Amino acid sequence: MASLHSPIPALYTVYVLRSTIRHASFYVGSTPNPPRRLSQHNGLVGGGAVRTSRGNLRPWEMITLVSGFPSSTAALKFEWALNNPHLSVHIPSALRSSVVTRTKRKRGKPRRPAKSMASVASCLHLLLRVPSFARWPLRVHFFNRDAFRAWEKWCSTTAVGEGLMAGLKVVTDFGGERRAGDGEEGEQSPSPPPWGIHALPLDYEPVKEYVAKGQEIFEFERQGRCLVCREEMKAGEGLHALCTHDGCDGVGHVSCWGRHFLKNDEAGSIVPVQGHCPKCKKAVDWGDMMKELTLRVRGHKEVKKLLKRKPKRVTKETNKA
Repeated sequence: MASLHSPIPALYTVYVLRSTIRHASFYVGSTPNPPRRLSQHNGLVGGGAVRTSRGNLRPWEMITLVSGFPSSTAALKFEWALNNPHLSVHIPSALRSSVVTRTKRKRGKPRRPAKSMASVASCLHLLLRVPSFARWPLRVHFFNRDAFRAWEKWCSTTAVGEGLMAGLKVVTDFGGERRAGDGEEGEQSPSPPPWGIHALPLDYEPVKEYVAKGQEIFEFERQGRCLVCREEMKAGEGLHALCTHDGCDGVGHVSCWGRHFLKNDEAGSIVPVQGHCPKCKKAVDWGDMMKELTLRVRGHKEVKKLLKRKPKRVTKETNKA
């Protein structure tokens, strides 16, 4: 979860860079703002890492990233594990040893494995299926075809093709590719829409309607009875979560939602990933519910900013009228 005093962040990512000059050079980092961070790594603005400052490696491209971390601390743990799969305690020792290919000359300690497109894909796959990270509401984005091919190849091997959570979302956006029918020859094309990291939402705008629904229900104390246990829910007592879907006002105790989502879980998990709303019967992501809940409970400034009405633009036609 997020810290005790802040909501789940709008976006926090762990990313992988590859040098466009030397394809064997990679860098792993974390950030809430991928476009700005890439500009820093490429020296366009201040604040880049020393390891990416060499001119003979720039420009860098962001080939893949993982989003959906519940806090910056969670992202930093994943980043460290991705950089150090041979040492991370989040990886079971048997799997940890499988990524070690060399040892240091002194003392025989495991040496950090060299990064390659294949190793990045294999380590991502490994981390996304270990218990420490598998149940987080994560999403994998690929912005480079070579990186996605390496991921697909790794996932297709029988030795490692099992273990990923069924709800894991994998998104591809290779951008800049002209699609058939986008325009005839000689026709002036409109400005292309943003793609890749520039199309990622950096704020809470994607959940604005969901947050507004929650504000309307809870401010006017319309939560009613829990849709799971059927007990009356009193305002200000306990934590109440709301169905994510438009048109559904199903509300329940967080503990009841959790039990409902996990009732058919044979693994004995504590934290759910996904389930179905008892009222509208549609699939609901636990991470989305918790983002709205933490905004409502801890993010009063963020909610006020998100739902603030923008002033209407005054045009010449309006003045004439």
